[in-house]
Amino acid sequence: MFVHVRDLEVRAARFDVEVAPGAIDYLDAELRQAGPLKAAGKVELVMASFGEIRVTGHLTVPMESACDRCLEEARFPIDSDFVLYYRPVSEGYGDEKEIDAGEAEMGFYEGEGLELNDVFREQVLLALPMQRVCRDDCKGICPECGRNRNQNQCQCRTAAMDGRWAALQQLKAGGRRGVRE
Repeated sequence: MFVHVRDLEVRAARFDVEVAPGAIDYLDAELRQAGPLKAAGKVELVMASFGEIRVTGHLTVPMESACDRCLEEARFPIDSDFVLYYRPVSEGYGDEKEIDAGEAEMGFYEGEGLELNDVFREQVLLALPMQRVCRDDCKGICPECGRNRNQNQCQCRTAAMDGRWAALQQLKAGGRRGVRE
């Protein structure tokens, strides 16, 4: 859904949309929309400044991705409120320059308006956890045999070792062979 600035000059626009899976490109091949994205809210011009748009709303969407630990399918239901501000790139906005803390929360748009699917994509990506795991106690994959430790416990010995000390460990092992007993 595209919102034109010229329409917002007359009155605020309300939206209540349902976006089907596949309609939004999340720019991540591992991330999938598992059901419809439902969003409702309001888009309006901020009266104090020329061309600044405020988008307020709420969205819900089930997302899926591979678990970062075990690679099994993991679901991430998103239920999020948002308030966003956008300025036009024209008139110097959006150029590389030093900005204050208030402007750090500002987005920018080009052209005649704002594409709401881009707003929805941004909100979904921000609402996802940094580490996507199927559950908090996920044991992951064994680095030795490759088994999913959530399904089968393997007998591999996986001592945690800092790779930066590997050369010293080899030196120590080689020194023992050369010592007479």
